[in-house]
Amino acid sequence: MSRLDNVLLKIRTTGEAARQVAEWKNAGERVVFTNGCFDILHKGHVTYLAEAAELGSKLVVALNTDASVKRLGKGEERPVNPETARGLVMACLEFVDLVVFFDTDTPLETIVQIMPDILVKGGDYDAAETDPSSKKYIVGSTEVRANGGEIQTVDLVPGFSTTSIIGKLKS
Repeated sequence: MSRLDNVLLKIRTTGEAARQVAEWKNAGERVVFTNGCFDILHKGHVTYLAEAAELGSKLVVALNTDASVKRLGKGEERPVNPETARGLVMACLEFVDLVVFFDTDTPLETIVQIMPDILVKGGDYDAAETDPSSKKYIVGSTEVRANGGEIQTVDLVPGFSTTSIIGKLKS
């Protein structure tokens, strides 16, 4: 099997990922979950994902589909890279164990199906926030906690964002 084939095996449907996560949990693995667009992969993303992976033994990354990114209102030009390209690049990271896509406005359904041990978001969120209407609330945190899981945040790397990179390219 080629290296590319091995990378492509990391990209799964949510159902396939849920079955794999169940197997990992039965084997004693601690599964970490995070999500995002990860449109133009940069140092901030890689640092965040590496730190998230350190919180457990397996990392699952859920990527917004192209349609989901459009609905987030990040701009007409987003996503810059289509979901298939974003998924492939994400799967190439050695500390990412599975990649799934979600087409909804939030990853709640995906989180509930996968039910990670640890749900992670960036430091612009608050792990202690319980009000779903707050911008700092982590979607899925109520469900993961109810299942005995943990909610964590990882500090963001200052000066790195896809929006700022696009802004530099336009200027």
